[in-house]
Amino acid sequence: MTKARVVSLEKLGAPNVIQILDKDLPPPGKGEVQLRQTAIGFNFIDIYQRSGFYPLELPTGLGHEAVGVVEALGEGVTGLKVGDRVMYMNAGIGAYASARNVLAEKLVPVPSNISDEVAAAVFFKAMTAQYLVQKTYKVKAGDIVVVHAAAGGVGQILAGWAKALGAFVVGTVGSSGKIAAAKQAGCDVVVDYSQPNWVEEVIKATGGKKANVVYDSVAKDTFLGSLECTAPFGTVALFGAASGPAPEIQPEILNKKGCLFLTRPSVFPHNATHALLQENAKAVFDAIAKGYVKVQIGAKFPLEQAQEAHRAAEERKVSGAIVLIP
Repeated sequence: MTKARVVSLEKLGAPNVIQILDKDLPPPGKGEVQLRQTAIGFNFIDIYQRSGFYPLELPTGLGHEAVGVVEALGEGVTGLKVGDRVMYMNAGIGAYASARNVLAEKLVPVPSNISDEVAAAVFFKAMTAQYLVQKTYKVKAGDIVVVHAAAGGVGQILAGWAKALGAFVVGTVGSSGKIAAAKQAGCDVVVDYSQPNWVEEVIKATGGKKANVVYDSVAKDTFLGSLECTAPFGTVALFGAASGPAPEIQPEILNKKGCLFLTRPSVFPHNATHALLQENAKAVFDAIAKGYVKVQIGAKFPLEQAQEAHRAAEERKVSGAIVLIP
């Protein structure tokens, strides 16, 4: 048996519900590989699930994304060998661990020019940005794009990718201290959405034009403003809820605001099959190679400090991605 350090939740709630336990990890089963994990990605969905906003069946692990080295192969596994560097972002909850058994079909190889920490910091977030800019709304040159939380892990990637595709990007941030990070990520203009006139500032920044698409991961504090920022027949993509659930609206408001399209997408359906996962991962790695996707690691925490990582993220103390190191 392999010994593994794993995060376990016996109840949902504040960061202090996170426990670190020693567990025996059995050999990989049929179709599985055993990974020695080297870097773990932190994502806001981890907070939603830990807090109970997205309820989980207890007891449970936590986390969706990690990079590791193949240590053992289960029955029937082909195309992988011991020593391969691989990663995943949709292998079921439980990525917060030093070692783990994962279905081989959920793994993608890590390119040699990407470090473990960068891969863990960028993959889930870049896969999110990928479906948003290539599928939810296909960004093209000349588009006006609004990216909320543009200094965050996904926001920075999304803003930079949209800019690389030729869009005019207006980023919003929750405090003035994050403006520089959002500009560095690729935003043409950055607006502080904590200010009461932020919607007017967004429209002013574009010379009075509204956005073809608004990417909103903040929700409660921004959603109604997002509708105001969107041009007729434009798209509002609500893909997160960092400030809490979005206010409920009557569908008729979409008509009154200009026949808007409102969608609530997520990354997992976009990568529900092995073929889709490989295809979208290739698109992400191609974007990294072209320089469309860059990553800023804002903080690294040992796995044993997962509570502190969650607190830092909830309190918006970190600009950029958070990585946990087993």
